[in-house]
Amino acid sequence: MRNVFVLFSILFLSFNSTAQPVATGTIRGRVVSADGQPAAFVSISLKGYPQGTTADETGTFQLGSLPVGSQTLVVSAVGFDPIEQVVQVDGQPASDVLITLKANARALNEVVVTASRQAESLSKVPSAVSIVTPRQITEQLAINTNITNVLMNTVPGFGYFTNRTSNTGQTLRGRQVLVLIDGVPQSTPLRNGGRDIRTIDPSALERVEVIKGATAIYGNGADGGIINYITKNPAGNKPFSGQTWVGLTSGLSNATDTQGWRLSQQFSGKTNRIDYVLNGTVERTGLFKDATGAVISPFYNLGQMNSYNLLAKVGYRLSDRQRVEVMYNYFGSESKLNYREQLGKFGVTPTIGVPTESVPGRPQGTPYNHNATVRYMHNELIGKTGLEVVAYLQSFRTVYGYEAEFFENGGQSNVVSNKNGVRLNLYTPYRLGRAVSGNLVYGLDALNDQTAQKLEDGRFWTPDMRMRNLAPYAQLKTDFFDQLTLKAGIRYENIAVRVSDFTTLKTYNATTKKYDGGLAVQGGDLTYNALVGNIGLRYSGLKAIQPFVSFSQAFSINELGRILRTSQRSVVSQLETKPIIVNNYEAGIAGQLGRYVSYELNAYRSSSELGASYRQLPSGVFEIIRAPERVSGYEAALDITPLRWLAIGGSYAYIEGKSDGNADGDYETYLGNDRIASPKTTAYIRLQPSAAWMLSISTLTAGSRDRFRPNASGVYAYAQAPVRAYTLVNLSGSYQFTPAWSLALGVENLLNRDYFPAISQWAARDADYIKGNGARGTLTVSYRY
Repeated sequence: MRNVFVLFSILFLSFNSTAQPVATGTIRGRVVSADGQPAAFVSISLKGYPQGTTADETGTFQLGSLPVGSQTLVVSAVGFDPIEQVVQVDGQPASDVLITLKANARALNEVVVTASRQAESLSKVPSAVSIVTPRQITEQLAINTNITNVLMNTVPGFGYFTNRTSNTGQTLRGRQVLVLIDGVPQSTPLRNGGRDIRTIDPSALERVEVIKGATAIYGNGADGGIINYITKNPAGNKPFSGQTWVGLTSGLSNATDTQGWRLSQQFSGKTNRIDYVLNGTVERTGLFKDATGAVISPFYNLGQMNSYNLLAKVGYRLSDRQRVEVMYNYFGSESKLNYREQLGKFGVTPTIGVPTESVPGRPQGTPYNHNATVRYMHNELIGKTGLEVVAYLQSFRTVYGYEAEFFENGGQSNVVSNKNGVRLNLYTPYRLGRAVSGNLVYGLDALNDQTAQKLEDGRFWTPDMRMRNLAPYAQLKTDFFDQLTLKAGIRYENIAVRVSDFTTLKTYNATTKKYDGGLAVQGGDLTYNALVGNIGLRYSGLKAIQPFVSFSQAFSINELGRILRTSQRSVVSQLETKPIIVNNYEAGIAGQLGRYVSYELNAYRSSSELGASYRQLPSGVFEIIRAPERVSGYEAALDITPLRWLAIGGSYAYIEGKSDGNADGDYETYLGNDRIASPKTTAYIRLQPSAAWMLSISTLTAGSRDRFRPNASGVYAYAQAPVRAYTLVNLSGSYQFTPAWSLALGVENLLNRDYFPAISQWAARDADYIKGNGARGTLTVSYRY
């Protein structure tokens, strides 16, 4: 309640400010390429101010509440040279401008907002950041609508798509990732259920921002970085516009029962004071089959699943300097698959699905993920200091498959998490003469998180855990001669977790053939405090060479629930629950060579005195290994545009990690394949002879990783079986018949490759030995009005 009182106090004081109103105006315009074609999804911001927007698919945009006078628009987009254009804001209803961009392979100045909680150019960020652009989302949606698949194909260093409801093994640079929606945390670090990445449909997204490496700026759980889903903003400047997408999917080999469908509808608009977006999607997937036509195992299967997403966002301009925005997003999924698994043999025969009359328990999936935010912004609260306050609620529940034998008397587990919090952000720009400028971003994050894992019948597998997190932070950014950027920040974590009294659940011990558990454990309070920081330097004076170096830290309470649910102590305070502090060292370079070539190369090393890797005991229970860890790797990306209508490129990511089980300074034990993905290579060729049509062929190659040996019986431990290389080819194409009508075609696994995904190989378990999808096609018709 104290956080809510502070929020409303700030709002009250802002509404009743005695400051004189500042004259403002509006700019609206259109962005085109050199040949006069619309430049879609271009980022537009006002230099020196926090305002920013994105042009719609027709290249139109509008910026309101701008100071009267001569202002500078900063315009950038992937595929074009960034430009700055001076415009006059005269205080009239609107000033119309036309902006022409010159094509280039890849612009480095894409505007991002999550790196420092304030809009800034990517060329000013001293860390590795990947932006999944609107065009990439559109292309990937034509192939596969699962957001985890989109990220795998577009973000170097991100783990492999599992083809399941779970994202187990999809780490970022070998460590866990913090997932956000518009800056609101979605991950459940108290009990990581492996469902946090698939918590929103891509149709609701404008872009995805991925900050790689340990980062303290967003708090608990960002050991490997953050994934921030940015929801859609209004398209165009009309009071009302809409777009409808209708898609059909089908397997292309033995297509019986593989048909599915997808319907998306969007309405949006802008008036003088109000802007809004309403976006809804309903999808029903068909049966998933492998390249031979066999039905894929129902184990966390995405086939014959109903999925729903609803995004509603409304913004209102209270005054020339103030804005309030309300957002709600709902995502849900539920399996309708009436199949049971026919168990195979790891390394010999795959586990497949066979029809059944009924499936025990309730349908697996994510019944709901609710997100609601109220965002208040004041551009000039005191002087030039700006304010942003975000109050939010998040409620999440995911359901796993029914276990007839693992739990005594059977059972089906859920992870349930409810969060509420406030994020207070202030930013103060400064200038020292003509050579030095920058800003200070500072504030406070307050979070309450209640998480538990329990069975459908009410039995708790983990106890009820209630976390309170208060974290003040500050980050200073300084630009020297607009070419050299120095950024440094600190964050103080203050976390208290209250654990309820509980009794450990009885689970089956595969060694003794009996049920273990039933230990009464006294709960209590656990407290964690840590000061973490970051510092980085980037040079952006030359297009061809833009290097950076950085040091950053992250703090996380990792898998407290998993530690508690297997407790062998009768008092919580006696358990080893120390947090993880990660130190990340990184250097990189990016640039554009002439008009045709752009590149990026990053190398990093992260270390932690305590890790959190899983080890499966002979009993079948997982335990957490707390030992020092080191993870290192590098990423490279290259894009070439030899002709206006032709683009080719690709990326390569290599990761390796070891732990020091004896704490003797010798890191001799490799981390498992659930943490360390094998080398990943992507490549693409895109043809776009005109603005009307586009064709793209892309490949993904999962390399091999063989670091472990089997036991005397020839059996591999969990996450230690070798991963053998495989390559997948995808196709994406579109044609714009008229300004209103368009058609998109996508084919996943175009060559119908018969393969086992990485998780099916390294898990080394019969139930996990599941093949990937055979060739699947998607046809989507879109109508805009």
